[in-house]
Amino acid sequence: MVNLSDGEWKIMNRLWESRGSTITELTVDLQHETGWDKHIIITMLNRMEKKGAIAYIKEGRAKVFYPIVSRSEVSMQETWGFLKKVYRGSLGMMVNAMVEDKALSGEEIQELYDILERAKDKKHEGE
Repeated sequence: MVNLSDGEWKIMNRLWESRGSTITELTVDLQHETGWDKHIIITMLNRMEKKGAIAYIKEGRAKVFYPIVSRSEVSMQETWGFLKKVYRGSLGMMVNAMVEDKALSGEEIQELYDILERAKDKKHEGE
């Protein structure tokens, strides 16, 4: 299981989009958004490599870093971790909190209905 910090998510998103980047490329890509220099990027890449999220290949003098976990895999782990931590694992509690806070637009409510209908159809297919 790979848990990423907010900063590591920024790097992973760049790596998933690019299919691999050098330290220089990541520094240039993230400089405006984060203000990070190459030393911060290197530290974070080392940490992410130890977590098993990324690897690299040598291309000349440069290392090209690439993800070894999929976005969907890490996203699902993060989602379940958040749900367990904040809502004791209850999806219903989370949705209810959003409804009570009036945080859902009509479009989002319709999207939830559609998702639940697809889930219901898939469940019936499996029976």
